Amino acid sequence: MNTKTKKTVMAALIAALACVATMIIKIPSPLKGYLNLGDCIVLLAGWILSPTYAFLAAGLGSALADVFSGYLTYAPATFVIKGLMALIAFYAFRLLPNKLGDLLSKIISGVLAEIIMILGYFVFEGFLYGFIPSLVNIPANAVQGIAGIIIGIVLIKIFEKTKITLE
Repeated sequence: MNTKTKKTVMAALIAALACVATMIIKIPSPLKGYLNLGDCIVLLAGWILSPTYAFLAAGLGSALADVFSGYLTYAPATFVIKGLMALIAFYAFRLLPNKLGDLLSKIISGVLAEIIMILGYFVFEGFLYGFIPSLVNIPANAVQGIAGIIIGIVLIKIFEKTKITLE
């Protein structure tokens, strides 16, 4: 199997995982959104795929979860926000100095990506519901982000240990 086919298949699998992880546990948030476990897969996409594939897998998988779950209004914003999260995870992880170590680099890149998620949904919901009411979702999104980082790091370690890579 050639490299492009492997990348496409891996991106499709990551998109499907992002969709399922987002849909499997949904805890409603105060402003008509929901908390979920999809961020761990979004981060995983950024850590193992190239930037374009990571953006598309994370964005499409997460946006499809919104569509399938009846959150159609959120789907376009989710596509962009989750895609950007994967890009931030990709570039931050690769640009951090080697002396920080693999784990710390993944934690920092995950935190930066989750900040994008929190800010992205704050701005999106700010335009929908007003910026003051949108403040109520920041703590919930932060909890989702922390869970995403922790589970994402566990998953990437499993992927590395079982040699699930694109090489």
